[in-house]
Amino acid sequence: MMQLKPEIAAVSGQMRGVDPWRISVAPMMDCTDRHCRYFLRLLCPHVRLYSEMVTAAAIMHGDADRLLRFDPAEHPLALQLGGSDPRLLAAAVRKAEPYGYDEINLNVGCPSSRVAEGSFGACLMGSPGLVARCVEAMQAESRLPVTVKTRIGIDARDDYGFLHDFISQVSAAGCRTFVVHARKALLSGLSPKENREIPPLLYATVYRLKADFPDLRVILNGGVDTLAAIRAHLAAGVDGVMIGRKAYADPYWLTEVEKGVLDRTGIWQPPSRGEVVAAMARYARQEVREHVRLHHITRHMLGLYHGQPGARAWRRFLSTRGCAVDAGPGLLLDSLQMVARDDADF
Repeated sequence: MMQLKPEIAAVSGQMRGVDPWRISVAPMMDCTDRHCRYFLRLLCPHVRLYSEMVTAAAIMHGDADRLLRFDPAEHPLALQLGGSDPRLLAAAVRKAEPYGYDEINLNVGCPSSRVAEGSFGACLMGSPGLVARCVEAMQAESRLPVTVKTRIGIDARDDYGFLHDFISQVSAAGCRTFVVHARKALLSGLSPKENREIPPLLYATVYRLKADFPDLRVILNGGVDTLAAIRAHLAAGVDGVMIGRKAYADPYWLTEVEKGVLDRTGIWQPPSRGEVVAAMARYARQEVREHVRLHHITRHMLGLYHGQPGARAWRRFLSTRGCAVDAGPGLLLDSLQMVARDDADF
């Protein structure tokens, strides 16, 4: 049986000179926690991973260790912070520094009304001077790159001049990397899901931004769900592509991304789905010993057999049996009985 050692694979990838920003998986609320990230790393050794957004206030006033700890296998890994108070964000960065992240990212893109009520997320695009002060304060507390994830506009403020001015002011404060979702955000009237689907994708705006700011690293985000799209965006000149919901709904697709875009050796072979399940069973064994419920791990794996024979039965098995209070890691191996035997015989 193949032994997956993602922590070794990730380090060797960095040594091979793979651009650590070339392909990344977006921060997704209630999705990209540490269990999800460990799972995704098994599928794509060299993709850049992001935490789900963590507010600066939660780090300072809550259980910081629960929010910030991660497995070394997850590198390269960015911490995404939410907040708009430069002093509070700086304090959160200072507290996160010992954990060993590779990047600190400021959320200036989330359109959730709950986030907007806290005066951060996409609404911050309307206050570029404040974002610049936040970036400066965060940089003062860390040697890590401080990056910004943003939209191309908000509400009626969606002309290119507005975006250009925002990037100009924030980059002048020292931010050199921008992840740009190629849709504007509508701050009222649409749910976060609708904000990912209804405003049109304007990729040419992101291409133009990169052309106007050639010295900045510009990562394109939004609606990317095929290898052809990834290659087209990279060919258009952006420095990297960030993948969102596709990576969560159909995670095994990331093996195609690794093989087709990131692997430079030409010899990397993806693990079978059965091997990934076995690796997650080993991971779960340790986590359950530390009183993590199995469901908190398996809920991220439901898309692994997307489009494969037995996928529905496999999802049902994990969704029902995995939620039991006494569910153990062996359940993951038992789940392989639900899928095609050629994959289960790893």
